[in-house]
Amino acid sequence: MNYLIPANTKKSLLAFGLFNKFDLILFGSGIAASLLLLLLLPVEQLMFAIIAILPGLITGFLVFPIPYYHNVLTVIINFFTFFTTRQQFIWKGWCVKDGESDDK
Repeated sequence: MNYLIPANTKKSLLAFGLFNKFDLILFGSGIAASLLLLLLLPVEQLMFAIIAILPGLITGFLVFPIPYYHNVLTVIINFFTFFTTRQQFIWKGWCVKDGESDDK
């Protein structure tokens, strides 16, 4: 017996099937910042051109979808949460009596 689980059951709730509202706002602000920097900086020089397009590239990288997670930003948040919170693993194996002791 194999079970069939839909891979993306909430995909229809996302814009373009990939992005939620926060992703679109983040990416839009990065693109807007890049366009503003392209207008303000002298982009004839390579260093200024790279600096001008960096906000769009960084936000595009953060909202890029990856398998098993929503996007790269979700992975970074999960890593940060894992390494900055206290990890407590409670063993519930066959030898544990859920707090009961043998001392009577």
